[in-house]
Amino acid sequence: MPRRAARPFAILAAVIFASVLAACGTGDSAGTGGVTATTSAAGKRTAAARLAAAPAALKANAADADTLAGEGTGGLKARLATLEGHPVVVNQWASWCGPCRHEFPFFADAVVEHGNRVAFLGIDFTDDRDAATAFLRESPPGFASIYDPKGDAARSLGGGRVAPTTFFIGRDGKPTYMKLGGYRDAAALEADIRRYAR
Repeated sequence: MPRRAARPFAILAAVIFASVLAACGTGDSAGTGGVTATTSAAGKRTAAARLAAAPAALKANAADADTLAGEGTGGLKARLATLEGHPVVVNQWASWCGPCRHEFPFFADAVVEHGNRVAFLGIDFTDDRDAATAFLRESPPGFASIYDPKGDAARSLGGGRVAPTTFFIGRDGKPTYMKLGGYRDAAALEADIRRYAR
């Protein structure tokens, strides 16, 4: 490649690389250097103390956090049925999704803050089970997830078009809001939880 042509190509490659990094994020939550509330010892103690006073359904929902618990539409419906009477935040994610990695620390902190009043649940969308399990070990979000290899569970809520997508479900079991795409920061997620789940 001629030297004059190589320089614009190098600049374009650098711009694309920077854009990809910005879109994917690093997994760090603002100001924590990557240690979220639920992955810190203090955060785990706080979450456990708050959960001790939570309704039984929310305690049971949190019991298998950071695992794949149930599969497909049947698994999702069964889990949501146990949570009727409580607001639910459902996050559709996948191990191959960079923006999911970026926002997981925000969810981990939200679970500590709101998990005694709001149920959190994930849908692992069109993913490989082993890759999803490794992803959950690396970036624990603090909630259990439904394994959804065909995407049917996500589509049953109106999702499956964009990863990530977050669904807000009211106490009556009916969807109240769907957020397409990832959260840019913890404050944006917090605002939606307060608006649609509290």
